[in-house]
Amino acid sequence: MEKKELLYEGKGKKIYSTNDEYVYIAEFKDDLTAFNALKKSQEDGKGALNCKITTELFKLLELNGIQTHLVEKLSDTELAIKKVDIIKIEVVVRNIATGSLTKRLAIDDGKELPFTLVEFYYKDDSLGDPIINDEHCLILNLVNDVKELDVLRAMGRKVNDILKPFFYEKGLTLVDFKLEFGKDKDGNIILADEISPDSCRFWDVKTKEKLDKDRFRQDIGNVKVAYEEVLRRILGENR
Repeated sequence: MEKKELLYEGKGKKIYSTNDEYVYIAEFKDDLTAFNALKKSQEDGKGALNCKITTELFKLLELNGIQTHLVEKLSDTELAIKKVDIIKIEVVVRNIATGSLTKRLAIDDGKELPFTLVEFYYKDDSLGDPIINDEHCLILNLVNDVKELDVLRAMGRKVNDILKPFFYEKGLTLVDFKLEFGKDKDGNIILADEISPDSCRFWDVKTKEKLDKDRFRQDIGNVKVAYEEVLRRILGENR
């Protein structure tokens, strides 16, 4: 497969066209960003870790009936992915209150929510990715109708139903996570982007140690070590 034109560069990945019009290449970067890229750094090897973690989790989801854009892993930092038209809605799924939810609603940090909460955010860096409701989504023409929003919610909850017990068995609490979706050439809504410690919050079940990008946001340190630990547990490797 031939990598061709750089089509898009985001905070964590570069997307390239290929000699197949329906397949792109996603290259994972070592960049670390937080607070809408106001805080920036780099961590050697982070891109490779996120690429491997995303590959393993997307394969797991595919086995459980979730369509994703993953085609195959090409290298340590590159995935072949299906071309999709990204829906400009970030779907955030929450099991435990923390981060922006506690700030907005004064819910105690670490409080387990009585049900899985699904929120929508407008995928627009210039606006700071604001939280939006169904009506906002329709006004902004982010979807065709409310039924597509129902699909996004249902897929977010299904992903959670698969990953939450999977991670718990690995000694990790899946606190919350962000998903992105796109439409493939046939108009099907499928899971896109990535699932990694960049887009999820993982806490150790016993110690509550944070093993995700909050280590960078909160200056805890040892970011790569935490990402390596998440991958080790996903693969079921012993120390």
